[in-house]
Amino acid sequence: MTERVARACAKHPWWVLAIWMGLVVGSVAMIGTFLGSALEGDIEVTSETESKRAGELFGQGFPQPPPEQDVTEVVVVRSESGTVDDPAFERSVQRLVGELREAGATNVVDFYATDDARLVSSDRDATQVLVGLGPDGDEEAVKPLVAVVQALDGEPGIEAAMTGEWTADADFAQLSQDDLRTGELYFGGPAALLILLLVFGAVVAGLVPLALAIVSIFVALGLTALVGQVFPLSVFTVNMLTAMGLALGIDYSLFVLSRFREERADGREKVDAIAAAGGTASRAVLFSGIAFVLAMTGLLLVPSTIMRSLAAGAILVGVVSIVAALTLLPAVLSLLGDRVNALRIPFFGRGVGQAGSESRFWSAIVHAVMRRPVVSLALAVGLLVAAAVPVLALQTGSAGPSALPDRLESKQGFVLLSGEFPRDGVDPVEIAVAGDVRSAGIQAAIGRLRAATGRQSIFGEPAVESNEAGTLARVSLPLGGDAIAEQGTDAVRMLRGDIVPQAFAGTDVEVAVGGATAEEIDYQDTMDRWLPLVFAFVLGLSFVLLTIAFRSIVVAASAIVMNLLSVGAAYGLLVLVFVKGVGNELFGFQQADSIEAWVPLFLFSVLFGLSMDYQVFLLSRIRERYSRTGNTDAAVAFGVGSTARLITGAALIIIAVFWGFARGELIMFQQMGFGVAVALLIDATIVRSVLVPAAMTLLGERNWYLPGWLGWLPDVRVEGVQSGSRHDRDR
Repeated sequence: MTERVARACAKHPWWVLAIWMGLVVGSVAMIGTFLGSALEGDIEVTSETESKRAGELFGQGFPQPPPEQDVTEVVVVRSESGTVDDPAFERSVQRLVGELREAGATNVVDFYATDDARLVSSDRDATQVLVGLGPDGDEEAVKPLVAVVQALDGEPGIEAAMTGEWTADADFAQLSQDDLRTGELYFGGPAALLILLLVFGAVVAGLVPLALAIVSIFVALGLTALVGQVFPLSVFTVNMLTAMGLALGIDYSLFVLSRFREERADGREKVDAIAAAGGTASRAVLFSGIAFVLAMTGLLLVPSTIMRSLAAGAILVGVVSIVAALTLLPAVLSLLGDRVNALRIPFFGRGVGQAGSESRFWSAIVHAVMRRPVVSLALAVGLLVAAAVPVLALQTGSAGPSALPDRLESKQGFVLLSGEFPRDGVDPVEIAVAGDVRSAGIQAAIGRLRAATGRQSIFGEPAVESNEAGTLARVSLPLGGDAIAEQGTDAVRMLRGDIVPQAFAGTDVEVAVGGATAEEIDYQDTMDRWLPLVFAFVLGLSFVLLTIAFRSIVVAASAIVMNLLSVGAAYGLLVLVFVKGVGNELFGFQQADSIEAWVPLFLFSVLFGLSMDYQVFLLSRIRERYSRTGNTDAAVAFGVGSTARLITGAALIIIAVFWGFARGELIMFQQMGFGVAVALLIDATIVRSVLVPAAMTLLGERNWYLPGWLGWLPDVRVEGVQSGSRHDRDR
């Protein structure tokens, strides 16, 4: 099929280009019209959790307050030389209150209007101003308020800063865009182009894969805009889609274009060379793309909107990249012909036209490994296992405002709030108590709860209210510090596991702990619970796909084991650098108490999907050579040697793209970028040049073992069925 598609597109290139141009124009229109509204999805767990149950109880037992009465932000104003009782300081705060209302705040609560002592710090040099944005609150609506606070902060003798839900969201969104721009566009894209130019040795050949990747990104973004109208997606979908689009679009084009140049160098006519590439490299692209999509499909199983958003972006751009490599690239090659080798680069352009020849450097390594396969395999496996050992100390968590750069408003507000009001925070713990809350037994239990939390320095003074029917009580418990960082989540876990059960022991009530920290705990637990399930799903489907592709359970099993070794090593190095702090300053990374909760799950799916690209491409060349010669050792040596330059270049491109993430300021992106980059570096070097040849040499003919009872599997021949090229015949 892929050969027929490539030949048809090569014979009718202008029709193919016209169709793709229409897709790009339509996608640009959809991006401009719908993408903004498509990326408004909340980050939440969609399964039933205790925090959700608490929200349901509050919704049933208490009337919903008017949206304009909500409080989502806190402004802390501190006098550097006086107290809140100074008239000048009071005038400044009251002026701030008026300006906040003019800037769009629907609810502003201050000490001078309410005389609420809780809004004044213990040393009386600072006060809180509580702010709500009403039903129209979002990241854009908070920006005018931030400007008002920053203007006050610039006045002599006064320090002011704001933090809260929308302030932090605005900072996270801005930092995400900055990391996307500086990391992917200013670093990843140019680095990928440079690597392409060096790999191909010609400017035109280097630009073609990048151009196809850009086309794939635009079309996938257009599809994302449509999908987001039905299932709202996270803003981080764009980051994921862009990175995967650059990586996959370039890789797939790289493999097909290289095979076309090889076939042309071996004497095939242009259309025949395109068809030959379609019957071999394009088939490998199709299967590796399917493996990537299956790996990403595993993330769709997780009941989390962020996981499903990231998976949707990756799947959409993956599918588009496959279709572009199978249709658009043959059309472009048909129009360019040998002009694809134009503008050769000095020194690196000397190998143009010999893309399929064996690399002397990598061939020397492979032959050395194959001469001592047992020692090579033992050393490589030992090294990867040693790198994976730190994973035993893996702990997951999340980074809140405390992990943001100091220059951001929400971080400054968090620091000021924590310093002046150590027991207060923006997000209190909300405890729902359902039952006869007026009874003496329940009142005594609530009293025990107040006493127990009062002995914990992280909790503030709780506020208790009951509904009119006396069937539900709400205990609002202030939580100091970063609500979703380790200290906050540990405190709420203790609250759920020890304090609440002990306080309400022997009572006939339902108690559910909710609030932002409880939601974060439920989210982390969901990620941990689904990690082994996604592992099993992805590994199972990949095993089936590889068995069908290569008609060998041995090849499928060994490929999965090798990929697991590289993933395990990446996990271990991630813990070593970010948690243990070994070398983090060298790379410019932050040290953290834990790995972001979504990173291990995400890394597994992405790394498994991407590494399968190289595995399928390499194994298809080995299988192709074996089908012609019947000699496993010769096939392994030729396959690794002839693809090493391409696979190394493809891996370096993805490493460059994801290292752009690692160079950003968001620690979650640093961890993700570093994890992907180091795993692919391991995959393209140790796995491809040592593990694969050593293992296949030891297995010999057993590599191609397929039990007789699986003989009914379709013979799809991922390696292609075309006749040998002149290069093969000469050998």
